[in-house]
Amino acid sequence: MELTDIQQRFVIHWGEMGSAWGVNRTVAQIHALLFIHGRPLHAEELAATLGVARSNVSNSLKELQNWGLVRVTHTLGDRRDYFETSGDVWELFRTIVRGRKEREFDPTTRLLAELAAREDFAQEPPEAQDRLRETLRLMQALGAWTEEMLRLSPHTLEKVLRLGASVQRFVRDKPD
Repeated sequence: MELTDIQQRFVIHWGEMGSAWGVNRTVAQIHALLFIHGRPLHAEELAATLGVARSNVSNSLKELQNWGLVRVTHTLGDRRDYFETSGDVWELFRTIVRGRKEREFDPTTRLLAELAAREDFAQEPPEAQDRLRETLRLMQALGAWTEEMLRLSPHTLEKVLRLGASVQRFVRDKPD
């Protein structure tokens, strides 16, 4: 499959960004290719287009499926599995945020709560106790906020994002 220069640059850049986000480059490139191409592709097409080994594509597709970012589909008269991703950026955003929250954020929050609940927590230096409790409060507040944001419709979420820093003038503490 031939990619335009724009498509090629997008796929390459998404792969580079994937590495920065802690995701294998090929995984990110496959997702980018499925997203930009907009139609289901089979593993051989993905491997040939990206110039990577078929086994690498298979492993990458499994990872994308585990994240809920890619699903299998079929074409009439073709026994191969085809793979597609959502074309809705808001759906993809929600899937990624939920997955990262579950895999990275929530375990830290649970650990902090567990540590603060231990009987021997009181033996920790007061400064360490304060830091752990404050971190737990922050993590719990951010977790609750994230869940609320993920419940919003894309239209409402976009409005909230556009408000951005202008919200600060309404909630900023008044100088004493």
